[in-house]
Amino acid sequence: MAEIRLKNVSKIFKDEKVVKDIDITIKDGSFTVIVGPSGCGKSTTLRMIAGLERQTSGEIWIGDDCVNDTEPGKRNIAMVFQNYALYPTMTVRGNIEFGLVNKKIPKEEREKLIQDISEIVGLTEYLDQKPQNLSGGQRQRVALARAMVKKPKVFILDEPLSNLDAKLRGQMRIELIQLHKKLGTTFVYVTHDQVEAMSMGDEIIVLNKGTVQQMDSPMNVYHNPENVFTAEFIGTPAMNIFAYEKVKKHLPPLIGNVGFVGFRPEHALLERMENGSGSMFLRLASKIITMETLGAETIYTVENAAGKMNIKSFIEPFDNIQEITVAIPYEKLYYFDEQGKRNHGAVMERLEPVLVGGAKA
Repeated sequence: MAEIRLKNVSKIFKDEKVVKDIDITIKDGSFTVIVGPSGCGKSTTLRMIAGLERQTSGEIWIGDDCVNDTEPGKRNIAMVFQNYALYPTMTVRGNIEFGLVNKKIPKEEREKLIQDISEIVGLTEYLDQKPQNLSGGQRQRVALARAMVKKPKVFILDEPLSNLDAKLRGQMRIELIQLHKKLGTTFVYVTHDQVEAMSMGDEIIVLNKGTVQQMDSPMNVYHNPENVFTAEFIGTPAMNIFAYEKVKKHLPPLIGNVGFVGFRPEHALLERMENGSGSMFLRLASKIITMETLGAETIYTVENAAGKMNIKSFIEPFDNIQEITVAIPYEKLYYFDEQGKRNHGAVMERLEPVLVGGAKA
């Protein structure tokens, strides 16, 4: 196991700074997920840790060693890619054993390692099969087993589930979480899929345009986003963000620099227009644009004074209703400044009912 530290690490490609002065610490034994949109620098960051890309500036430490000048093969890191990179002419056993043979590990020790690892990942009965005869999930396990026999300090996984169908991805997520618990090794996992990030990581690093937007536990990233980007990137549907000016007249005066207001879709209440009542809510007369019934929940797209927004409801869908009141508790509102940074200090000057768009308070 090993802690990983990036100190002011940058990467420039063709005069473009794709990773910008990243300064992070990945805890020893953690399952850390780097998440962000395509082109945000997450795979480049991973490759720099592995030594496959040379950083333009900064230092990379693995454990007590600065590895700036250390070759990839000597960093004691194992990588698993989305394409698995298995040797098609070799059996499962041959693929797992290949690296051990190159390291001149004695045959008896190799066989013991292969047997132990195969049992952990559920491949014992497939050791004599060729990769083309295996399912996508089984091939993924072979790639993991091949990495595991090296007993690395760090596992690096670059979108390893992206080629699997939705059901198998869900199954493999569970298996990877269990595998991490068994091994206790530092896992660094890259994905653009926020569901993977939220469900797998004990720590999440949110990247955008080569900069760290937030590094925190999944629940803190979701419930306490530090900026508009994180708020909108994490969550399905995303947090509703709208300009403060659009709802300023519908709220008590705010103390503090506020440029944007937001709320999570599940925190809003939907009420029939004629039944709107109660205080301590931002209340918006709204029109239903679309409605998606998903069984346990319904996703509404509504339009009102703030613009279009998504609402997640867990009550029985409203049928044949177009006009509705959206009521958001004041305590569930998030405030961001003009630059999109979270303003934790913004507060309401007074808390009392506010009448909005004809709704009754």
